[in-house]
Amino acid sequence: MAAFFYGTLLHPEILKRVIGNDGSHLNVCAALLPEYTRHQVKLADYPGIVPYSRSKTMFDHELDLEERSVRGSLVTGLTAADMKLLDIFEGDEYIRDSVLVHPLTPLVSLDVSGSGVDLVPSTPPPVPDPADLAEPIKAATYVWCKPLSELRAQLWSFEEFVKYNAWKWVGKGAESNKDYVEIDRRLQMEGIITSRGEANGNEE
Repeated sequence: MAAFFYGTLLHPEILKRVIGNDGSHLNVCAALLPEYTRHQVKLADYPGIVPYSRSKTMFDHELDLEERSVRGSLVTGLTAADMKLLDIFEGDEYIRDSVLVHPLTPLVSLDVSGSGVDLVPSTPPPVPDPADLAEPIKAATYVWCKPLSELRAQLWSFEEFVKYNAWKWVGKGAESNKDYVEIDRRLQMEGIITSRGEANGNEE
């Protein structure tokens, strides 16, 4: 499957932690999801996206093309096991939906994609005119399904997440991250076969 990620899962190390393998079977590129907005979830590090048709009531002005487009990553090659763990990770705050995203760069192996920051640079070029975008690709993504009152009107920034909060999700800081608890339990309980034929947890 293909999926569009726009929040914490933009970081390759977080994605690998969630799916329980090295991600060597995945390809990734920068991508754009038009007519959605990405908001900070109150009291959380991560964001939620909603269609602009729904979120426009949160703003006192009409958003421009950049503001009502979500920059993220298109990841291809995800297995059914990967998607199962992603569903668990996202929990009941999101619904997995099918969207059309526009690639902005060529697909490359996840192994050479860098930290994720390169996919969403701090000063990206302007969003292209809709007529100039690459042909869209169908992908799964996780759309916020709880009340809008649980989101801040402020738009979420991946660059700020990497700068201020990624330490809680990668390395030693992640050891006490409660968002990984259920993922780790499932990996230990069921065992997930990685793309290289290794098993995490109990062998099946």
